[in-house]
Amino acid sequence: MPSVPLPAPSSAPPILPPGTTVLERGWLSANNIVCVGEDAAAVVDTGYCTHAAQTVALVGAALQDRPLALIANTHLHSDHCGGNAALQQAWPAARTLVPPGQAAHVRDWDPQALSYTPTGQECPPFRLDGLLEPGRTVRLGAHDWQIHAAPGHDTHSVVLFEPRCRVLLSADALWQNGFGVVFPELEGTHAFADVAATLDLIAGLAPRTIVPGHGAVFTDVDAALDTAWRRLDGFVRDPARHALYAAKVLLKYKLLEWQSVPLARLHAWADATPYFGQLHAGHFADQPRAAWQQALVQELVRSGAARREGETLHNA
Repeated sequence: MPSVPLPAPSSAPPILPPGTTVLERGWLSANNIVCVGEDAAAVVDTGYCTHAAQTVALVGAALQDRPLALIANTHLHSDHCGGNAALQQAWPAARTLVPPGQAAHVRDWDPQALSYTPTGQECPPFRLDGLLEPGRTVRLGAHDWQIHAAPGHDTHSVVLFEPRCRVLLSADALWQNGFGVVFPELEGTHAFADVAATLDLIAGLAPRTIVPGHGAVFTDVDAALDTAWRRLDGFVRDPARHALYAAKVLLKYKLLEWQSVPLARLHAWADATPYFGQLHAGHFADQPRAAWQQALVQELVRSGAARREGETLHNA
């Protein structure tokens, strides 16, 4: 566990670089960060495709009559880049930058390699204009942000750090209460060590303010790191615990998209979604697949994350 001292007390108010606006979106769509400069503006992460019209409206309101010059994605999960196509249509001159690891899959548009088919999610194709290269900086509005590789949740993810105000755009590498599902683990790649390395990176950067991919901006960084380390330790000790968490997250995420769905349709979607088959085969093969999926639904209802009415499941 890192021992780097972190400067921000829990009572410190968030301090963002001038011209930076955080659009907190909830959990279906990742937060959008709008950075306005004197002449142009940028947005980091663009939400899920079913919220694309709302994303365009919110970003437009935050631009303060500046043109949108840049769209940047911390990684290419559907909740972080699902609004790219709509923003490109609204601001055709805006350039779009993504981390380098999956650039070829964007250019060739491979929804399997980009995780949309395995997760059973959607993302409209979008244009790629350049890369967010780790070790370099990117100009967002009026400020230069360092680009750091942040594998773990996603092998190719980056985080962005503004050193003057010590603000980190952490994406899903660190939330106030943990971090995102470690998706490479669902594919059989050992990636918990990558999560640990990314937490070490964040501790070493010593940010005062963190803008997570989901949830509110926060300053109690040491407490968040402690929570993340404890969660990671639990997953390392019991990988099936992480697999169960991942299955419930995927199910809840689709429910967030649909809001209400007949159970038969939900189970048919899970049957056709490759990650559920991989999770079941890798960790829960001692249970019949149908019974396991039914137990996932029951757990969502028990925890208050969903509400069941007869044969229909509702988001709660």
